[in-house]
Amino acid sequence: MKKSDIKELRNEQDFKDFYLHDAPESFCVECNAISYEHGSGFLEIATLEDLKKQQKDTAGKQTRRKFYSIVLLTEGQIEESIGHRKYKFGPQTMYFVGENQIHAVERWSDDVKGIYCMFDADYFLLCIKHQIKLNQFPFFDLDKEPFIELSERETGMMTHLFWKLNSEKCQKTTFNDDLLTRMFLNVILLEAERIYNKKAAHENFSLSRKDQLASQFQLLVNQYFIEKRQVSDYADLLHVHPNHLNDLVKEVSGLPASHFIQKQLLQEAKSRLLQTNDTVSMIASELNFTDDSYFNRFFKKQTGLTPLQFRKNHKH
Repeated sequence: MKKSDIKELRNEQDFKDFYLHDAPESFCVECNAISYEHGSGFLEIATLEDLKKQQKDTAGKQTRRKFYSIVLLTEGQIEESIGHRKYKFGPQTMYFVGENQIHAVERWSDDVKGIYCMFDADYFLLCIKHQIKLNQFPFFDLDKEPFIELSERETGMMTHLFWKLNSEKCQKTTFNDDLLTRMFLNVILLEAERIYNKKAAHENFSLSRKDQLASQFQLLVNQYFIEKRQVSDYADLLHVHPNHLNDLVKEVSGLPASHFIQKQLLQEAKSRLLQTNDTVSMIASELNFTDDSYFNRFFKKQTGLTPLQFRKNHKH
């Protein structure tokens, strides 16, 4: 499939435009739709029943999302392709679609019930200090299976947590209320991780050689991004030519290898700006920038804001 055949979805509005007919501005009729003068990221929650009513026929059409999705399926059947594998999910299943994953909806049965949640990295980033990074959750890892099968008790617990998440989202009237919403999202991910790690069946999950190499590259970036900034550094660690590594990562993810190094560096910078009281100079030094001006230029090129502007706009 040509790159042009893969539709890029940047946010919740792109999702609605691509998959749904006449989607509402918000799926929650009670939602206060709080907005801030400053802010970042998005969170959207809907029932699978509501999505099914509005669903377009997009069977087999591939997308690449710039956000994360969690689906809790309580009734019915869903077939979707995530990465290069096709999955058939039944009741009492949670499945996950990570950022930049190739994805396609194949079929939803008419009787689907459950919850659909999507959010981007910036929304999650503003949750709590020193939290786990999104790319450290196993179900968002390229070399792990993107789903968990739940017991009846676990399904009930997850349904309740999603209900609380949606309730907090719809009732929020202040920024602190929104922080509580973000914390419920964090709890859902942590509980899902706890359940996921109990399941032993995922150890036999197999990937193609190129998917394995792309996954190994991303894991190495997570580990070494502060001291290693060049694609060639990671090619050396993986014993491949830099051009081969870049081509392979771009084939799997749609983005050059350098993007993931810069993205990890940017996310770490954002985390430290929002979750610590370190000065910009201290953060620049901790992230191994040669001087403050270089850090400022890098950050502004990626976000359109200086580090101080970003901190001022997002901290409360």
